[in-house]
Amino acid sequence: MSRQLPLSLRLMSKEDVRSQFAALCWRVRGDRVQVLLVTSRGTGRWITPKGWPEDGMTPAEAAQREAWEEAGVIGRVQDQCLGVYSYDKVIEGKPSLPCLVMVYPVRVKALAGTYPEAAERRRKWFSPRKAAQKVAEPELARILQDFDPRLLRS
Repeated sequence: MSRQLPLSLRLMSKEDVRSQFAALCWRVRGDRVQVLLVTSRGTGRWITPKGWPEDGMTPAEAAQREAWEEAGVIGRVQDQCLGVYSYDKVIEGKPSLPCLVMVYPVRVKALAGTYPEAAERRRKWFSPRKAAQKVAEPELARILQDFDPRLLRS
């Protein structure tokens, strides 16, 4: 697995930091691993599907739900955190929120044509190296670049 990079959180108290869960959606085509990125709704930058904790769901299940809502992913999540990254969540009219995001692998079996946020986002497959170049967060870039499904627990 990848070596975790140091997190960069703004100077805030621990109570001000929020948790989110992300899905690293992946598949194998031929002998190549591909990862799926989606665009954010606000800026259109490339991100992994992610969202807030859901009552009654494990972090991995919440990540899988976000993969469905944001990218139409039909697949299987593994309860193995690949790493953690940080970013500032910008909410219009409010101060930004520092967030820690735990990333869980979701093996994609299919992509639905119709899903909750289909009209609001684009989705695209990339090699892990290219995906790492597309995202803004250095810790997420490292997780993507170092992703190797052969290292996942069965």
